[in-house]
Amino acid sequence: MTMISFQTTLFRVLKWVFLALLALTVIFPFYYMVVMSFVPIQDLLREPLTLVPEIQQLTVETYRQVVAPESEGGFGFARFMRNSAVVATAATLLTMVLAIPASYAMTRMRFAGSKKIGALFIAVYMFPQIIIAVPVFVGFQILGLGTSLVGLTIAYIALTVPVSVHMLRSYLRGIPESIDEAAMIDGATRWQIMRKITVPLAMPTIISTALYSFMIAWNEFLFALLFLSAKPELWTVSLGLTRLADGQEVSRTILMAGSVLITAPIILLYGLVERWLTEGLTAGAEKG
Repeated sequence: MTMISFQTTLFRVLKWVFLALLALTVIFPFYYMVVMSFVPIQDLLREPLTLVPEIQQLTVETYRQVVAPESEGGFGFARFMRNSAVVATAATLLTMVLAIPASYAMTRMRFAGSKKIGALFIAVYMFPQIIIAVPVFVGFQILGLGTSLVGLTIAYIALTVPVSVHMLRSYLRGIPESIDEAAMIDGATRWQIMRKITVPLAMPTIISTALYSFMIAWNEFLFALLFLSAKPELWTVSLGLTRLADGQEVSRTILMAGSVLITAPIILLYGLVERWLTEGLTAGAEKG
């Protein structure tokens, strides 16, 4: 075996070893969290390092207790998840409605100050979130939206629109403008070009951007704390999980079950769109 072939084989083996270690580092914590959520607390205390529990040990009582309302002795996570789903879905849809035309205008239309406006979208993230959160909360209090899901949704839109515009703008710049010019020669308007040509071509990026915006709204804590702390019936999952983590009498299995309920929707959403995203990346090309 020559030195070159030996190095090639060695790097190939090391690559798979590194990928296996990386996968183990990412998957193992989630796997252990899921295992803990299905094991009764007494069994977990007896054998805390059990990685493969026996089937008869598994129980869904922990999840029933987490999801059940407080009136039935539970922690009300079903209500928290419903509130988060409403807020995150509404914020994501409205973000896309605003971000798609804005990113198209910034990449296809020439107007005074377009570069400065693009820089302002990024400048928002140069400041700590707490600096933005307090003035926003005070302003919404004055408007009467400071303790409502509607106000929280609007606040999340302010968080997600800048990053969504930046992500979409970077992709739309790669779509040849000759496609737009050919459509305009055929009599298409800017609105028709964006709706029938640009959006279908950019759909993979639009979906990934929407998923990212949904993740921000689903997991966000600071704004939810400011807006909803006084109304437990409007709490989102991030506030609900904090309640479990701070509880002195809450078992670790309950906390792990709540963590799984927060994480699972994001994983399921990614699993549903991942194949379509991969296929969509190769779809759409300029035809001569």
